[in-house]
Amino acid sequence: MTVESSAARKPRRTAAGKAGTTGTERTTRTTAKKTSNGTELVQLLTPEGKRVKNAEYDTYVAGITPEELRGLYRDMVLTRRFDAEATSLQRQGELGLWASLLGQEAAQIGSGRATREDDYVFPTYREHGVAWCRGVDPTNLLGMFRGVNNGGWDPNSNNFQLYTIVIGSQTLHATGYAMGIAKDGADSAVIAYFGDGASSQGDVAESFTFSAVYNAPVVFFCQNNQWAISEPTEKQSRVPLYQRAQGFGFPGVRVDGNDVLACLAVTKWALERARNGEGPTLVEAFTYRMGAHTTSDDPTRYRHDDERAAWEAKDPILRLRRYLEASNHADEGFFAELEAESEALGKRVREAVRAMPDPDHFAIFENVYADGHALVDEERAQFAAYQASFADAEAEGV
Repeated sequence: MTVESSAARKPRRTAAGKAGTTGTERTTRTTAKKTSNGTELVQLLTPEGKRVKNAEYDTYVAGITPEELRGLYRDMVLTRRFDAEATSLQRQGELGLWASLLGQEAAQIGSGRATREDDYVFPTYREHGVAWCRGVDPTNLLGMFRGVNNGGWDPNSNNFQLYTIVIGSQTLHATGYAMGIAKDGADSAVIAYFGDGASSQGDVAESFTFSAVYNAPVVFFCQNNQWAISEPTEKQSRVPLYQRAQGFGFPGVRVDGNDVLACLAVTKWALERARNGEGPTLVEAFTYRMGAHTTSDDPTRYRHDDERAAWEAKDPILRLRRYLEASNHADEGFFAELEAESEALGKRVREAVRAMPDPDHFAIFENVYADGHALVDEERAQFAAYQASFADAEAEGV
């Protein structure tokens, strides 16, 4: 799908030492914290809600206010409530399918709030929190899953592309768009979302190659939620995913995907780097998919309850709440008001979905060929006869 460039609004900065700089001249970012296997991990907020210092990334959240912190918390709570309502609606037969983001709120809200209005976002089918940050009405996300439209929003209204079901293909779209805005002379950036499973796709590797060679202003944001449906990450890669960037000649960094502050800071850094003409970055948000891959999946068949329990202790929403309470940045009144707002959102979403009009059953045959086709005409006639059979049965009292 071709998207008209809407980001060529400001001259692209070409200061000496910036324009034309490739990722091979920079190394992977270093951090103080390491995981149990020695892998570097950027973390600003511990699971217990304690703020930790990081010399490289603190500057990107140094000016954050209590109001903005409450805003991040509100974003995550409302996104989770919307997601839970969508899951319930699917179980009740109102949606055909749903891909839950449960557990990944910090990765999405942190990175989504790091973007500027003129940046462009290319999502998968699970970026409900990023859509929220870009101003897409939650009810518009559900039309496709209900089968009443092919997307539900104008991508250029929010610089947020339609959901992509094909695994990994959006990274190529994002790279091409980023190459385009660079030629336009804009100083905006592009961010492409994908999962750990998609990182094994050839489209993603091709995107890495093109973006590195052409120094494209794109951030590749991989949400490593540990499972590509039922395939664990260790069966997808012999190295941590963020280290793959080194082979393509640009930086990679692993961030605690359940830490909204760290995700905000790292994504701001990566986007700023892109806008400054320094090329692509791979951000691996190390998180966990608390629910099923989609509502057609049963995760109990391939993973253990104790694994989920360990990650529940790292819950991104609880983590920020602890910090807000310990810092006296939020009181019980704030949390109570947010709870009421959350329930109101769930009710609005439920009512909006049930009010969506059914699509024209014959619209599927339109615009297949510009001038029509005999086979399509035959299929349309067969479908019409099939639909009519139900009316005949009702008339006969069957």
